[in-house]
Amino acid sequence: MNSRFVPGAAIEPSSLRQIPTAAIVTASYAPDFERCRLLCETLDRHVSGAAHHYILVEHRDIQLFRQLENGRRSVVDERDLLPRWLHAFDDPLSLFRRRVWLSLKTQPLRGWHVQQLRRIAISARAGEDVLIFCDSDVAFLKPFDCGAFWRDGKARLFRRDGVLADEGHEEHRIWSRNAGAALGIDPSRTSVHDYISTLIAWRRDTVLAMCGEIEKVHARGWVEVVGSARKFSECMIYGRYVDDLLEGAGHFHGSEEFCRVHWTGQALSDDEFRRFVGAMAPEQVAIGMQSFIGTDIGRIRRLIGLE
Repeated sequence: MNSRFVPGAAIEPSSLRQIPTAAIVTASYAPDFERCRLLCETLDRHVSGAAHHYILVEHRDIQLFRQLENGRRSVVDERDLLPRWLHAFDDPLSLFRRRVWLSLKTQPLRGWHVQQLRRIAISARAGEDVLIFCDSDVAFLKPFDCGAFWRDGKARLFRRDGVLADEGHEEHRIWSRNAGAALGIDPSRTSVHDYISTLIAWRRDTVLAMCGEIEKVHARGWVEVVGSARKFSECMIYGRYVDDLLEGAGHFHGSEEFCRVHWTGQALSDDEFRRFVGAMAPEQVAIGMQSFIGTDIGRIRRLIGLE
């Protein structure tokens, strides 16, 4: 085991205590480094109740992200998480601007696929009970206690009920079906719930059990199974495992999103940004500016008062 995981590995089993430990998990990559730096600054300023923060990156980005490490933050090499048979290359089809992960056991995978695999795989390395997933293009604006993800011995499972029954959402329906296939759920048992968001939590023991279930059903490693379909969502897999196979055991549902995200469209002007922040719901403590939209990170820092 990599020594970077000592903070979590030293924690006593959850059966010996009532209050669980929590870790924040962020999967990132070099083009998002400055956004991730901003996340770390705002997380350290506003967030309580997390024992550790893990940043999961590709091997070649390790030295860059090590700048962000401190006593409660570790940068984790994907080589310590994923099988060595999954290899990353510069992709000639994108004129070497993008990366592709190739193997004889999965479909060709892009960075967003592998980030999802890392988020699942950290459960076998971290020692905390609750894993809280936060994207690297998020910034916290208000105080937040990670205890919000735990109630009466149960973890909060984000779920938007019934939305996949509405028009649209076809991609999410595909992800949900592929999640069911990975888990060995009868194809006739479809789900209409959506589990995808940022700033959500999973139980680490449940993730480990989920991976074990996938491997039992398919008699193959879970990375190979999940990566055999290029259209997948780690949130859908976890959500369907909890609801369809565990019947919700160990969890309670919540539909409120703690992070207000600008998913699509153009970069916001200063006034639009202020209006976006002003429209945050009372329970929302963070904002997300999708990195591919191109909102200038310096503008975000200035508008939230860090410059």
